[in-house]
Amino acid sequence: MHELGIVMGIVEQMEDYMVENNLQKIEKLVLQVGELSGIVPKYLEEVYPMAVHDTKLQETELVVEETPGIGYCEDCGFRYNLVRNDNTCPKCKSKNFSIISGREFNIKELHAI
Repeated sequence: MHELGIVMGIVEQMEDYMVENNLQKIEKLVLQVGELSGIVPKYLEEVYPMAVHDTKLQETELVVEETPGIGYCEDCGFRYNLVRNDNTCPKCKSKNFSIISGREFNIKELHAI
């Protein structure tokens, strides 16, 4: 489970950001996680309390938004959810696709005071 290391890196980054910007508290941290990123949102949420314990983010709410893994069929031009369709175009049954979205992992926003 590499999610703990990921969250600990984010905590460190956010603490540095707080110091650099003279922030007292981050109330909410919103992460955007792509369905194809290899990161499991549920695991991020599970390890978050351990990662923020005794840090400046201990009181911060974590919100994880999952973005769908969308593919573009190179044969017929149809756009579809890769995960739900087992990487197969539901329109023409081709497995020849390009990924449009779903690999991202971003700090989308934070709400600070």
